[in-house]
Order: sequence, then C-alpha cells, then structure tokens
Amino acid sequence: MNSGYARLLALLPVRHPMVLVDRVLDFDRGRTIETAKAVTGSEPCYQDMAENLPAERYAYPRSMILESFGQSAALLWLGSRGPDPEEDRLPMVGRLRHCAFSGSAFPGDVIRHRVWVERLVDDNAFMAGESRVGDQVLLTVGSLIAVARPAAVVTGAATSAAAPDASGEH
Repeated sequence: MNSGYARLLALLPVRHPMVLVDRVLDFDRGRTIETAKAVTGSEPCYQDMAENLPAERYAYPRSMILESFGQSAALLWLGSRGPDPEEDRLPMVGRLRHCAFSGSAFPGDVIRHRVWVERLVDDNAFMAGESRVGDQVLLTVGSLIAVARPAAVVTGAATSAAAPDASGEH
C-alpha cells in the first residue's frame, strides 16, 4: 500500500479534523498493518484547556486512541479488499471486545498501531491489535469486528425517501 497521505484519504470515509492516522509504516495485504499517529498540542481536543494544568490532564483522550486504531483497521481492510467503493458501502466498527488501556499518550508522542486480520468474511472483518508509544503498550484490542453497509441505509437516505413529509405526502 502506498503510505502517502492522499492514499489514506482515498480509503478512509472521514476527513479533517477526524483523520487520526498520519502514515502507514508497514502493510502486508490481508494480514497486518502498522500506522503512526502523531499527537500534537494543536489538536482540537486541547484547544480550550486552561494553562498550568497537571501533566496527566494532557493525556490524549482514550476515545481518540480507539478511533485512530479503528481507522488503522479500516486501512488494513480497505487496502486489502474491503467493500467495493462502487457499491457505495460504508465501513464501520460493529463491535470492540476485550479492550484494555495500560498507558497514556501526550503531545509530542507518536502512537504506533499494529492491527492484524483474524478473518475476512464477505462484508465483515475480524481483527485485533495493539497501540504503543515507544516500547510501552497503551491499548490492547482483543477483537474488532468491522462491517460494511449500504450508505443509503446508514445515512437514512433509504428511509427518508420513503417517509412522508409533514403533510403526509411521500
């Protein structure tokens, strides 16, 4: 897989400021991916923080670490096979299990996500992995299940087209 940022944007269904993967470091199609996410103090999650807070208050939000891990999993899946972009299907996390945080990341750190495929079945991907800063494990994901569903169903376009308006008309 081309590790360039343009390739990331071509595969991921999100845009700035929610693109939380900066680079693909290693890619083995259908097997593993290693990505990097640089944590910076200029990210939106830090913009309204008061000065002189204790150091632990600057820990990168765990929800953002999980999202970045999920985007790495999406890159592995979509870069390997994933849903056909012409089918207009959106990939999404269906379930995360056995997730454990054992550390934190702070501005200036680079989070490395390593995700591996356990199984690919039709429009479903079963993956696992971990996230690290240096040698320290921050997050372990025992199971991530990703699914792809028709965009019209996910966005509500399929139901809103058939739903009556305020006057009861379709």
